[in-house]
Amino acid sequence: MGYFAESSNIALAKRSFLAKVMPTRNEVRKEVTLSVRIFGTDAHGQVFSDTVSTVNVSLEGAMLKGVRRQLKPGEVIGLTYGANKARFRVQWIGQRGSDQEGRIGLRSVLPGKCLWDIPLPTPADNQQRSFPVARKFKRLKCNNPVELRPFGQPPVWSKIGEVGEGGCFVELMIPLQPGTRMKISLWLKDNKVTAEGIVVYSRPAYGVGVRFTEMSSRDSEQLKEFLKSMVRLPAVHT
Repeated sequence: MGYFAESSNIALAKRSFLAKVMPTRNEVRKEVTLSVRIFGTDAHGQVFSDTVSTVNVSLEGAMLKGVRRQLKPGEVIGLTYGANKARFRVQWIGQRGSDQEGRIGLRSVLPGKCLWDIPLPTPADNQQRSFPVARKFKRLKCNNPVELRPFGQPPVWSKIGEVGEGGCFVELMIPLQPGTRMKISLWLKDNKVTAEGIVVYSRPAYGVGVRFTEMSSRDSEQLKEFLKSMVRLPAVHT
């Protein structure tokens, strides 16, 4: 009787531990084994580049196995899959001596960027959309310079990860608060497009979603031409 009670306590403690180190996912993941390379600096300050495998993947995350390096939750590492490369933040690390040893959970630093070339569950299949705000216009991935000038605050330089006719996603490690109004300048190829906007949502360590609230007809046309140049279709779907 004592043995079973002890086993039950161990199992309960294990479930409690896993609940603490493994954050609840808001995406459906696909079980698949892929060979990937991770690189960066470990907990001892040593540079590493190792080949490991995935346990499962999603649009913005992955679970890896075979990780021998000592890492820390919150650290950002690089991951290469084929010709694709992205940065991921370590979300959790499997406990040594457990069946999760050598496994880590990762989440993309740049939301909306997917480096996997396999079919994955769509956002509609997820319990929670990757972007909490419904959009009127389609957004396209890009990597262009941007200057934000929040009213009453110093200017901020960064890059946009996505852009559309209605707004953009700006990569920021320390995001602005929702409701922040600003002037925004986008450098799109040879053109500078300016607008006024408002932060509609914020994701710490990722960035902010900005909705354009005012833009001249000239800047609007330049933005549309830039979007058209990014796709093979004659126009951007709305």
